Amino acid sequence: MAIKSTVFKAELNITDMDRGYYQSHALTIARHPSETDERMMLRLVAFARHASESLELTRGLSADDEPDVWQKDLTGAIETWIELGLPDEKRIKKGCGRANAVWIYAYGGRVVDIWWDGIKNALTRFEHLNVLSIPSDTLAELTQMTARTMQLQCTIQDGQLWMSDANHNVLVEVTTLQSAAV
Repeated sequence: MAIKSTVFKAELNITDMDRGYYQSHALTIARHPSETDERMMLRLVAFARHASESLELTRGLSADDEPDVWQKDLTGAIETWIELGLPDEKRIKKGCGRANAVWIYAYGGRVVDIWWDGIKNALTRFEHLNVLSIPSDTLAELTQMTARTMQLQCTIQDGQLWMSDANHNVLVEVTTLQSAAV
């Protein structure tokens, strides 16, 4: 018998002073049995960084044809494709071919450097691709907020993202590995 996903609920209040976006989102996250707390919390961070009325958490690891987070326009065309982890070139190419903007949030400590060294030359042709690296210690701090029901506050100001709950306050710093051409 297959193990079912675990359902998490998050009330995510976003104060993004950089974009002038102030909104609360009630999110339901179906965490795949193989998904870690780190990855699930990174999905929430990615959602918060790109939040809009049409941004959605997808089925994540349960769907091969969807990214972890995406935003579609009213016609169903994909505007933003957000991947987590260390996707292969084929997956990145798929996202870049289907979306106007692609974001990759790479994590995994030293493995990120090895992955990036092996793939970066093949990715320079994708002009609308952004690749960010998230430190392992930051993800470890974020997992302290993991609960089946979460009340989270995200504040973004001057490029800094702070994620907090009643007991924790974490600065989520990212390293830009590749930035889209403007």
